Amino acid sequence: MTGTAVNPLFRAVYLAKDGKTDVTLVIPWLSLKHQKLVYPKDVTFSSPSEQEAYGFHHGKRWKTKFSLVIGVVHTNYLAYVKRESNGRVKALILRYLNTWVVDIYCHKVIRLSAATQEYPNSIICNVHGVNPKFLEIGKKTIELQQSSKRAFSKGAYYIGKMVWNKGYKELLDLLRKHQKELSGLEIDLYGSGEDSNEVQEAFEKLGLVVRLYPGRDHADPVFHDYKVFLNPSTTDVVCTTTAEALAMGKLVVCANHPSNDFFKQFPNCWTYDDSKGFVEATNNALKEEPSELTEAHRHELSWEAATERFLRVGDLHGVAANSRKLSRRPSKLLGSTSLNLQRNMEDASAYVHYLASGFEASRTAFGAIPGTLQPDEQLSKELGLQTAETQKRSSHRFSF
Repeated sequence: MTGTAVNPLFRAVYLAKDGKTDVTLVIPWLSLKHQKLVYPKDVTFSSPSEQEAYGFHHGKRWKTKFSLVIGVVHTNYLAYVKRESNGRVKALILRYLNTWVVDIYCHKVIRLSAATQEYPNSIICNVHGVNPKFLEIGKKTIELQQSSKRAFSKGAYYIGKMVWNKGYKELLDLLRKHQKELSGLEIDLYGSGEDSNEVQEAFEKLGLVVRLYPGRDHADPVFHDYKVFLNPSTTDVVCTTTAEALAMGKLVVCANHPSNDFFKQFPNCWTYDDSKGFVEATNNALKEEPSELTEAHRHELSWEAATERFLRVGDLHGVAANSRKLSRRPSKLLGSTSLNLQRNMEDASAYVHYLASGFEASRTAFGAIPGTLQPDEQLSKELGLQTAETQKRSSHRFSF
C-alpha cells in the first residue's frame, strides 16, 4: 500500500508497454498466503530459489553488474528525523549516511522534488504518475462540468496515514489558530495509523466541524463528490494523494513548499505561504469551482508522461550506446588504475554496509524497523529455518 511498493510496479509496467524494453521487476520474498494477494493470477513460489529462477538475483554489487544504476528518492527522511528529540544532530548524521550508501549502489539519482537532500550526480524530476483510474474519474468530472451539472456536492477533505508527521500536525495548528476565520468550514479526515486516537482527541477539541473516518482507497466513490482537497503536509517528497486529487478534477490547497513545485503548473492547485494565506485559499476554494483539466494537464499527470520524463533524465538509451563505444575503446593505464581504485573503495564500503546490516543496532540506526533482522515464524517455516521457539526447545532437550 506504500508508494515505494506501488510506484516501481507502475514504472515496470509502463517501461514494458512499448515492447522495445525487457523489464524485470525484482521484489522481496513473500509468504505463500501473501503471494496470492500480490502476485499475478496462478503464480506462486514454494521457495525463494524458485522465485529467483523466475526472475533473477545477480549477486553482484549493482554498480559492478550494471552499466547504469538509477536510484529514485521517494522519502524525505530528514524531515521526519528533525521532528524527533535531538533531531538536528540525527539529521546531520543521517545526511552523511544516506550519501554514503546511495553512492555505493547508484550511478545516478533522481530526486522527485527539491524537498529531498542533495546527492552527487542527482537531478530533480518527478518521474511518477497517477493510477489511470483517477484520470478516468476526472474524465467523468469534466463531462459533468460540460453538461452544466453539479460535479461536486461535498466540501473539503484530507486523506493520509493517521500519524502526526503526515500533515495532521500542520492541519491541526492551522485550524486551531484560525477557528474564527474558518467558522463555516466542515472537513472530513480519512486515515488509519498508530496516532489515530491522539489525532481524533485533538481535532474533537476544535470549535469546528471535523469528522474522522478510517482510511480507504482514494479512488473509492465516497471521495468523488468532494470539491476541495486540503493538504498542508511539508514532509512529503511528491504527495501521491495531491496528484490523485488533481487528476480527479478537484481543487487542491497546499503549502508553497518544494514538494509541491510540480503541482504549481496546474490551475486547480492553490498554494499558500503562511497561515493567513491558508485561510484565504481555503475560503476561496470552497466558493469557487475547479477549472476543467486540459488534455495536456491530464497527460502530465499520467504514467505515460512520467515514463517519458524518466527515460529523458535517465538517458537510458544514451548510456547503452556509450557503453558499446567504451567496450571497443582501449583503456589507458592511468584512467584504468583510477577507475579500479574507485571500484575497490566502493567494494570496501559495500562490504562495511553489508556487515553493518547484520546487526540489530546498526540496522535500526540505518532506519530499519526494530525486530526485523530475523525472519518471523511463518517465513522461517517456509524457508526451512529453525524458529526461535524451535531453538529454545532444542536447547532444553540437550541441556543437563
